[in-house]
Amino acid sequence: MKQFANALAALAFGAVMSTAAVAQSALNEILDGGVMKVGTTGDWNPMSVRDPATNSYKGYDIDIMTELASDLGVEVEFVPADWKTLVNGVTAGSYHMTGSASISPARMKVAGFSESYIAVEIFPFTLKENAGKFDGYDSINKPEVTVATTLGTTFESLAKEWFPNATIKVVEAPARGYQEVIAGRADVFITSNIEGSTLDDKFPIVRVRGAEPRSPSPIAMLLPQADQVWINYVNNWVKVKKAQGFFDTTAEKWGL
Repeated sequence: MKQFANALAALAFGAVMSTAAVAQSALNEILDGGVMKVGTTGDWNPMSVRDPATNSYKGYDIDIMTELASDLGVEVEFVPADWKTLVNGVTAGSYHMTGSASISPARMKVAGFSESYIAVEIFPFTLKENAGKFDGYDSINKPEVTVATTLGTTFESLAKEWFPNATIKVVEAPARGYQEVIAGRADVFITSNIEGSTLDDKFPIVRVRGAEPRSPSPIAMLLPQADQVWINYVNNWVKVKKAQGFFDTTAEKWGL
């Protein structure tokens, strides 16, 4: 009889814990509060671009998050974030999720990810006037070459890995690696094909000749690692929207 009572107690405890887990889910918090908070950096064109004059955002990510909030029947609130603390904002509960971020082993240790819905490849870029100085990755990996990158980004770790002999200049957001190159304070920066395509339309920069694409990276939303209820919802939402063509249409709108 005592064993039976203990078994019932264990089942009851498990049910309470399960109910508590559901109650603590970001999904329930969003539905109860009517607001979905999204961390975004606002400096990754065309994914997320912030207009400082109006403090508003536009871009691929912004359309994705706005659609998700609409399907949930809630408002979306974009919370300013920067790359070096983007993951910390998720783990600390500063926001329920982030916009697009590359999936990396370091991030996976502390945060969850949604299913991927787009991928990027990484290239080195330089000024058009300096294009003749470089041919392939080895031409960059020299002490006299300065490679600029932004603190806390995937590009920072890749720049250090790919160019151990070069001079690595790390700048802190809102400064960006490409701005250092344009200003003449660095020779090369690396970025995704997504951002690169928008930058070379605006500035006199080009891909480094002979440098093939590297580090193909799936892109996804960062989510609280232990919140499987919220992760399941977002993953299934991504599947449904992929099937409906929403991601393809949005990518085409933003030239991706």
